[in-house]
Amino acid sequence: MTQRDWIEKDYYRDLGVSSTASQDEIKKAYRKLARENHPDANPGNPEAEAKFKAVSEANGVIGDPDKRKEYDETKALFRGGGGFGGGGFPGGGGFGRGAGTENIDLGDLFGRSGGGAGGATDLNDLLGGLFGQSGGGGGGGFGGGGGSRSRRGADVETEVRISFEEAVRGATMPLRMTSPGRCERCGGTGSKPGTTPRTCPTCNGQGLVSRSQGAFAFSEPCRDCRGTGRIIDDPCPECRGDGVSNRTRTLTVRIPAGVDDGQKVRIAGQGEPGRGGAQAGDLYVLVHVNPHRVLGRSTKNADDLTITVPVTFPELTLGATLTVPTLDGTVSLKVPAGTTSGRTLRVRGRGVERKNGKKGDLLVTVEVAVPQKLDDAASEALQAYAEATKSFDPRADLLGNAGR
Repeated sequence: MTQRDWIEKDYYRDLGVSSTASQDEIKKAYRKLARENHPDANPGNPEAEAKFKAVSEANGVIGDPDKRKEYDETKALFRGGGGFGGGGFPGGGGFGRGAGTENIDLGDLFGRSGGGAGGATDLNDLLGGLFGQSGGGGGGGFGGGGGSRSRRGADVETEVRISFEEAVRGATMPLRMTSPGRCERCGGTGSKPGTTPRTCPTCNGQGLVSRSQGAFAFSEPCRDCRGTGRIIDDPCPECRGDGVSNRTRTLTVRIPAGVDDGQKVRIAGQGEPGRGGAQAGDLYVLVHVNPHRVLGRSTKNADDLTITVPVTFPELTLGATLTVPTLDGTVSLKVPAGTTSGRTLRVRGRGVERKNGKKGDLLVTVEVAVPQKLDDAASEALQAYAEATKSFDPRADLLGNAGR
C-alpha cells in the first residue's frame, strides 16, 4: 500500500472510529469488526467478506503508528482540492499570485531547487521529496513513467495462546487462519481464468495521469483503472477482479524461547499479497501465555523465572536444604542459617534459554508458613523457645526511634 492509494480511502470510516482515536481504540474496533465479519462466521456472504477485507486493510495502515502518521499527512495534503489544482493545499489557500502577494517558489518551500525562469515546477519531484520517494521514477512514487504501479500487501494480525512452558522453551506450532491471500483461481491477476488484463489506454499502464494548471504540473491516480494501470474486462468470479480472496491456510509458526505475554511475533511475507507483483505484507502473531501454577517471570529480567517457596521458621533459623520444582524437574537449594523471611535466593542456569546458549536464573523467594493450629506438645515447645529467647527483641530499634 502506497501513499497514492490512501488518497481515496477513509480507513477511519472503515473501522468506525474518529481520526483522533487512540491506538487501543483502533485495535478494539478492528478486532470487533474482524470477528463479526470473519468468513468462518459468515460462509458464502460476499458483503461480510468484502467488509473483512476492508477492515484488515485499514488496520494494516492506521493500526501501525508510523503508517498512520504517513496516512494522516497524505490525507491532509490532498484534503479539499483533489490534489494541488484549484488551491487544494491544506488550509484551502492555494499558491496563487494576487495583489500584494509574492511569488512562492515551491522548490524553496520543500527545500529543493525550483524550475528555471519561465519553466514549470514539477510537483511530482516535490512530492517525491516530501514522502521520501523518487518523484520521477517508477510506479512506486508520484511521478510518471516506469511501468504499471505495484503496491505492497497489507499486514495481517492473528492471535495464539500457548502454555507457560512453550513460552519459556519456544515452540513450533501449526496456525490455521483465514485471511486475504492471492486468489488461487486466477493466480492473483484478477481476470477470469483464461483471460488477461489489458493495459489501461488512458494512462498507458502507469496508473497516473498528468495535469497542468498554470505553472504547475502534477499527477493523480487514473480514474479509469483506479490507479492500477490495468483494465479487467472479464473479472474473476471468485475475487471479483481484486486478485485477492479470503482463504484458509495452515502455517507452521516458530515461537521463540522467552516470548512474553502480549508480545508479537513477526513472520515476513505471510500477510496480504501485494498487488501488481509487489511483495506481500507481514503476519503478526499476538501471543497470549497461560500462567503457570507456581512459576512466574521476573519483571526486571524476562530471562529469569521466579517462584515463592514456603518454609518453616526452624528451616530459616537453623538452615536447610530444600527441593525446589523447575520446568526441568527439581533442584536442591541450600538455605543458609539465619535467612530472613522474604529473602530471594538465586539458582543459576534454571531460567529461559536463549539462542546464544545463555540461560537465565531461577529466583527463589522463601517465606515463613505459619501453622494454623498447634497440638499441646508443639505449643509447649514453642513457649519454651519464647522463654529461652526473650532477651531478643526484634522491635527494639523500631520502638526506640519512634519518638525521634
